Amino acid sequence: MAAPRKRLSAEQRRAIIESAAVEVFAQHGYRGASIGEIVKRAGVSPPVFYDHFASKEALYRHLLERHYADLRTIWADHLPGPEPAGVRIHRAFDAWFAYVEAHQGAARMLFGRATGDPDYEALHGEVTATSRDGALHLLVAEAGTERIAGADVVGMQLAWEVFRVTLQGLALWWFEHPDVPRSQMSATAMNALWLGFERVSSGETWHPG
Repeated sequence: MAAPRKRLSAEQRRAIIESAAVEVFAQHGYRGASIGEIVKRAGVSPPVFYDHFASKEALYRHLLERHYADLRTIWADHLPGPEPAGVRIHRAFDAWFAYVEAHQGAARMLFGRATGDPDYEALHGEVTATSRDGALHLLVAEAGTERIAGADVVGMQLAWEVFRVTLQGLALWWFEHPDVPRSQMSATAMNALWLGFERVSSGETWHPG
């Protein structure tokens, strides 16, 4: 006689739904993903899904917010410290790529390219902007940042965009070239971002002739 199946807790069911949803969203995008496919992969019924999430949009927003929060934690845990900036920044980059490597589906959701879907773009843009504002203070705290961005909010946001676009672009490229080691990805990010930051933070800036 087969042993009875162990009943899952509500937290376990929610985790299974989230894991399945990440896969579906990563493969099909926001518009192409369906609750039917998510519950099928999760092995739960639609009523169980709705016990945890009010809608596909609510689930998608939750996943974006959760994984962006994880990435902010990486910056907060690895960027500050007494070591030289180059050491700390490389440490943070490597931890960031380690997270991306371990959560590729989530990273595809977070960093996915524009779709032309206004509902998706509005939702994704709102969550992204909130996450950026939550992490911007870490960039502001780095000595020399004001020489790159100036003292105004727009300048700081532009500096953050340089970091964001470079790192996320490298991550999307990495998904298509999985044989490249993480150490090379971190080194490339340092070459692309740190060398210029170091020069500017030491007083060298570009001005139009």
